[in-house]
Amino acid sequence: MIDSIFHYEFLQNAFASGLIIGFIAPLLGVFIVVRRLSLIADALSHVTLAGIAGSLYLSQSVGALALLNPLYLGIVASVTGSLFIERLRRLYKHYEELAIPIIMSAGLGFGAIFISLAEGFSSDLFSYLFGSVSAVSRQDLWIIIGIALIVIVFLSLFFKELFVLSFDEEYAKASGLPAKWIHVLFMIVTALVIAGSMRIVGILLVSSLMTLPVAAAMRISKSFKQAILLSVIFGELSVIVGLVSAFYLDLAPGGTIVVTSIIILLLTIFSKKIGSKGAVSG
Repeated sequence: MIDSIFHYEFLQNAFASGLIIGFIAPLLGVFIVVRRLSLIADALSHVTLAGIAGSLYLSQSVGALALLNPLYLGIVASVTGSLFIERLRRLYKHYEELAIPIIMSAGLGFGAIFISLAEGFSSDLFSYLFGSVSAVSRQDLWIIIGIALIVIVFLSLFFKELFVLSFDEEYAKASGLPAKWIHVLFMIVTALVIAGSMRIVGILLVSSLMTLPVAAAMRISKSFKQAILLSVIFGELSVIVGLVSAFYLDLAPGGTIVVTSIIILLLTIFSKKIGSKGAVSG
């Protein structure tokens, strides 16, 4: 397989993209989980589906857009959905969780319409739903690299603020932090990561890569920074094992990556239980 990576550009694109996504998705996912916003990733992934399906429909209907990369409209849809979620969260102050099913339903509705207009599922759409090793282009790789740089810069600038907002939002607001704008930026960055991850993991499974490694890390970590480190390690391990399995078994990489993440989560749960029993018996 290593020999194949050196010879085929699509494998180089897939593994480079996968390693980047395996780093930034869990890195951002720690803050998503701590802030109890895990379902937002699912809502934005469904909005991204609508953008992708809409782009595929336009490419079939408008000759000038035949070569348009669906990732662009997917990113626009995801970012737009994140802004609508934030707006609805402020509109329903006492029922903020309503924003998520509203946007998710809208994404599913528009997605179904565009899929039917595009005359059903195509191989391109299927690869976006569940990921595809061969579908990752060099252009997709450069987009993912750009998104990764945005994530790194954002977390470098606002790590302390995000930490305070995640654990004590009322204190953050009282201390004068621009909580509203930081949260809006956080939502936009999250939307970018979800849109950028869909080529490798797939639209329907991308939220798993943002939450499962974090769930595993939280079982055995003893501090917030350790949780971040372990989340990234588990995320990278899931991507590597998942992509290798997908290559040899000819499976959708999204499924193999998620199943690997679940196995890692189960191992951490069982190891924690065994450790607890050992401590009690000792």
